[in-house]
Amino acid sequence: MEFFKNRTFALKGIIVHTPDFDHMEYHENEYVICKDGRSVGIFHELPEEYQEIPVLDFSDKFIIPGMCDMHVHAPQYGFRGLGMLLDCNSEWETWFDRYSFPEESRYADLEYADKAYGRFVDDLLKTTTTTRASIFATIHRPATELLMRKLADAGFSAYVGKLNMDRNSRFGLQETTEETLKETERWLKETETGYGQVKPILTPRYTPTCTDACMEGLQVLSEKYQVPVQSHLSEGLDEIEWVKQLKPGLSCYGEAYDMYDLLGSRQPAVMAHVVHPNEAEYELIKHRNVLVAHCPQSNTNAANGVAPILQMVHDGIRVGLGTDMAGGYNLNLLRTMTDAIQASKLRWCFTERNGDPFAKKNFLTVANAFYLATKGGGSFFGKVGSFEPDYEFDAVVLDDAALADFVERPVQDRFQRILWLYTADTVTAKFIQGTCVYQA
Repeated sequence: MEFFKNRTFALKGIIVHTPDFDHMEYHENEYVICKDGRSVGIFHELPEEYQEIPVLDFSDKFIIPGMCDMHVHAPQYGFRGLGMLLDCNSEWETWFDRYSFPEESRYADLEYADKAYGRFVDDLLKTTTTTRASIFATIHRPATELLMRKLADAGFSAYVGKLNMDRNSRFGLQETTEETLKETERWLKETETGYGQVKPILTPRYTPTCTDACMEGLQVLSEKYQVPVQSHLSEGLDEIEWVKQLKPGLSCYGEAYDMYDLLGSRQPAVMAHVVHPNEAEYELIKHRNVLVAHCPQSNTNAANGVAPILQMVHDGIRVGLGTDMAGGYNLNLLRTMTDAIQASKLRWCFTERNGDPFAKKNFLTVANAFYLATKGGGSFFGKVGSFEPDYEFDAVVLDDAALADFVERPVQDRFQRILWLYTADTVTAKFIQGTCVYQA
């Protein structure tokens, strides 16, 4: 939009953000100002020095910080909603064999990748509150670069990973150690520049698919190219047992990454799930300042359990939210928020309440979940996820008119209804780093 090319403007509407974990602010029909792609703050009236800037009036619509999807498998988007009845103990491998691996193998074909990634990026742009993401691609370098190009062209800020898999893989998805490291380094060189705010992130799929030699090579590449790392950690009990067999003698699963400096000791790391950390792992991820990508929908679908998210946050562990497409079936982080709240309630019921009808409630609130989806995950990208001064200006405008009933509701009630009843049509506009990338 020509109107916003200078990236200095104001939006007017019902502004919602969470400056801290327990504090949610609602500013009814006020202004949030963007100057050169960064937030100036929220104002009841435009300050004198900003009286002449362009204003886009979204009165009676909600303006929220853009959300960060910290764990999503882009190539799995095509089979979302399938395989939800498979459980992790007896049939989880069947999910990979029946759905995930066959689909991911198709991305060797660039024509297929172009169509599939095109749909993923288009839906991510127009139907979700996501403005930033940490994304798994496949082992295929050309297709991964294609995904990065599409995301950059759409205006997203993201990390995208070419997967490393040199053991325990099928359907043509297993590279030799030499191949996976050679292709990864070529990809790192080719994506150093020219992809806007879309950057590479090293992505060993998880310990069972990566040999020691592969991890040693990634350790070298991480240090050489100064790139962060993403992977899976302690997702299910069966996975943890498998890692114990592959890497005997370790105090925890996390050490399988940490021994190669791939758990935050040198470069930032985001680890998905962390449902079953033992004490050693819990302290390790805290000490390494790892960001945990909480994926409540896929954790439930796979019957893996409920991660101790509230405890993590209170203990100083960084947490964001992930849709985990297609272990999760919904690309909408508002749905992930409600899933996180419900999972947290169940954890409280079965682990803390202990049958006491008068036990103090201790589970995620709407403010908590909103913080995780915005400022929590946003911390991996810098000052992102809030309208506080000097935060990068990512914003999404939501219209709840189609959800309204015949009673005048307070904005808090209206916003909560958006969380549970959100549809793709709710998104009115989206801004990333002060640029309007979408308007309905």
